[in-house]
Amino acid sequence: MHHTAIVFLELGGIILALGVLGALALRVGISPIPLYLVAGLAFGKGGILPLATSEDFIAVVAEIGVVLLLLTLGLEYNAKELVSSLRGNARAGLVDMVLNAAPGAIAALLLGWGPVAAVAMAGVTYMTSSGITAKVLSDLGWIGNRETPVVLSLLVFEDLAMAVYLPVLTALLAGVSLVSGAVTLAVALGTVTVVLVVALRFGRFIEAFVSSPNNEVLLLKVVGLALLVAGIAQQLQVSAAVGAFLVGIALSGELAHEARALLAPLRDLFAAVFFVFFGLQTDPTKIGPVAGLAVLLAVISMLTKLATGAYAARRAGIARAGRVRAGISLIPRGEFNIVVAGLAVAAGVHPDLGPLAATYVLILAAFGPLAAKLVVRAFPR
Repeated sequence: MHHTAIVFLELGGIILALGVLGALALRVGISPIPLYLVAGLAFGKGGILPLATSEDFIAVVAEIGVVLLLLTLGLEYNAKELVSSLRGNARAGLVDMVLNAAPGAIAALLLGWGPVAAVAMAGVTYMTSSGITAKVLSDLGWIGNRETPVVLSLLVFEDLAMAVYLPVLTALLAGVSLVSGAVTLAVALGTVTVVLVVALRFGRFIEAFVSSPNNEVLLLKVVGLALLVAGIAQQLQVSAAVGAFLVGIALSGELAHEARALLAPLRDLFAAVFFVFFGLQTDPTKIGPVAGLAVLLAVISMLTKLATGAYAARRAGIARAGRVRAGISLIPRGEFNIVVAGLAVAAGVHPDLGPLAATYVLILAAFGPLAAKLVVRAFPR
């Protein structure tokens, strides 16, 4: 059969299957991410229907998915909000980092995987899924609640922490020297600082360049700029995802609203393929041996996120019900956790890291929204 025909058949089958799984997730009332991961397990090595020729193409699509996820997240904020949020919630953000990075790092060290794996697992357990959390807040009508700004500020802190963390992890995975790693981190921080300054001081010029009354032109400019900056960031060891996030921050107001609406379907399509791609890299036969550990790690992470949300909300003077809702909102894991695990798997850190991360994310991506729905019954508002 012709190569192009095979690629079309495989991609068409995957995307159609994702549509069916997404519809099932909507009916059951859970995030579709766990089902997308399962689809990747089914189509990957050791699965029931391994792909023949389209995996390389899917890898590129998956990278674009990460860029679009972080771009649309950046569009939710502007540079001034970002800076003020960091100043007001830095202490809660540090508590979040310590409480939730520790379980992954400790688990890797106890398992004897080594310090590099510990740094990778710290990232896997630290970050909340911004996409899933935002959807939970919207679906349950919690957007206007007093605790919601606290939750969002913690998500912003985590996203900025990612700008520092990813260059460090990348340097460790590459096995570079301490000096080279320090230079990489300095370049990364310098790049982030420059982009934030540009967003604060010259954001209006960027908006004027990107703005267009035509939706097609606006979409092309925003996506093109995001991919361009993502490529430059990647070259400077910052990570493409962080570059795209900072592009989103540089755009604000009505322009950001229009861009989000245009990007939403594109983001959802590419992001779904990204989750499938992570599943493709995980052999489902290796999940069984790590399932118990994944469950234990997930339970610990639920407790640490609940503690984080309660602490941050209490500092903001929010009552008990709001503290519980804040903690529950922070439970889901998803896109970033898989990005980190994917980097570690690609570098060959440890063969069990990928299956453990996939199972861990699957549990929390599914349980987070379900737990939030249970909380609604006890604390409706």
